[in-house]
Amino acid sequence: MGVFPENFLWGGATAANQCEGAFDADGKGPSVADVMTCGGLSRFKVTVPGIPPEYEHYFAKMRYVTYRKGEETGACIAMKKSTYPNGGQPDFLEGEYYPGKRAIDFYHHYKEDIRLFAEMGFKCYRMSIAWTRIFPTGEETRPNEAGLAFYDSVFDECLRHGIQPVVTLSHYEMPLNLCRKWNGWADRRTIDCFERYAKTVFERYSRKVKYWLTFNEVNSIVHGGYMNAGVFSKRDEDLETAAYHQMLAAARVVRYAHSHYPQFQVGCMISYDPPYPYSAKPEDNLEALLSFDSKTHYYGDVMVRGFLPEYKRKDLARKGITLPIRPGDEEMLAQGGADFIAISYYQTSVAAAHSDNLDKTAGNLGQHIANPYLEKSEWGWMIDPVGLRYALNLLYDRYHKPIFIVENGLGARDVLEPDGTIHDDYRIDYLRRHIRELGKAISEDGVQVMGYTPWSCIDIISCSTGQISKRYGFIYVDVDDAGEGSLKRYPKDSFYWYQKVIRSNGEDLN
Repeated sequence: MGVFPENFLWGGATAANQCEGAFDADGKGPSVADVMTCGGLSRFKVTVPGIPPEYEHYFAKMRYVTYRKGEETGACIAMKKSTYPNGGQPDFLEGEYYPGKRAIDFYHHYKEDIRLFAEMGFKCYRMSIAWTRIFPTGEETRPNEAGLAFYDSVFDECLRHGIQPVVTLSHYEMPLNLCRKWNGWADRRTIDCFERYAKTVFERYSRKVKYWLTFNEVNSIVHGGYMNAGVFSKRDEDLETAAYHQMLAAARVVRYAHSHYPQFQVGCMISYDPPYPYSAKPEDNLEALLSFDSKTHYYGDVMVRGFLPEYKRKDLARKGITLPIRPGDEEMLAQGGADFIAISYYQTSVAAAHSDNLDKTAGNLGQHIANPYLEKSEWGWMIDPVGLRYALNLLYDRYHKPIFIVENGLGARDVLEPDGTIHDDYRIDYLRRHIRELGKAISEDGVQVMGYTPWSCIDIISCSTGQISKRYGFIYVDVDDAGEGSLKRYPKDSFYWYQKVIRSNGEDLN
């Protein structure tokens, strides 16, 4: 018997707002992602207070949200709540480029793309449904049939090739209408809208989809609430309320699935980047523990264990924040625990009680203390394969639930050679080292891991920057940051390497 179980789910991952394009086709409504720009191509320039000059170039390429405030127009950084305007409304602006409008046009290329996924040998495909294809404003009581029919076709195509869809219900693309009308998930009415949407797609696809995720990286709200939760506000109370409402909605959806569709497996999904203490000083170790609980484990504790942990209650009390808990909520959380835990893992972080004078680098969505023992990607992300094994052990020890790694990958600039080849040995090396540590977590540590879907199976626009030049895929797509190109698909060297990995069930990593 090999390292990986026989039923291990090898595959790849995308998100609707980053690949589909066709942003207003067949009745689709605008989402919060649709009014986000490509980093560096906006006519606006937004600065982040307190960022050292040597790191400003990282943040200059982050995605903006464009907005109107009366007669004034402007932009702010999507995942930096400190830059959000008071009283602004997200909106499309003339002369701005929005990469999600076209993306890689998966909407019209899905058959070709899924065929390529099948050629790699995918057992599963982690994807998301665009909420606004089904309910364009979020408030409708009847779904958009054209949107439902599109995903019927996508799932049918997957199943025809023996690929199991792993479907995220909400992946950074809630209806823009709900954001503008009542500040998204900060308002409890959004729970009912989401529940209606979830029930609709559960019923429609109950014979086609077994694996579901509720919210993508629900803990990313700590950076800013717009992209994650449609909250266009700087107020911590609004963000805490929105996160609570999302977790309550997830519990409702899980409980409903368990009672109506026992064949479903419904997971929660969090971004997992465990911090190492900067030193052996007790203060640094305590900072690592407390910050990780606050920014990450809180969300897992609620969605898996089913209750608000004591440390969070104390933290909220210190901040003077009262969650809008109603009678029956706590029972719902207790009954709606997730079946498995899905994670994105890109890097570890470093925690220190006092970090002012320590070297910094960029991260997924912000600035981090640099780890001198690790190399960095071009975008400043720390590369830590051993950290994946460390993360899996931490997570499994805490919850003892199956884990699904649904994002892990390297953003890099790939070069399309004149003969149509793309030589991305750096990506192969990155994935090889991470899969090797994943195998150790399974075989040597006893961690139960369901599957592995690297980010991403095909080049798509970057979540944090909106760029296509920050490429992650096994398949190169001929399109540039400004949206120009033929959209032709080209397998990279990593395509054929991953094909071999899957065929050998993780045994052949050469």
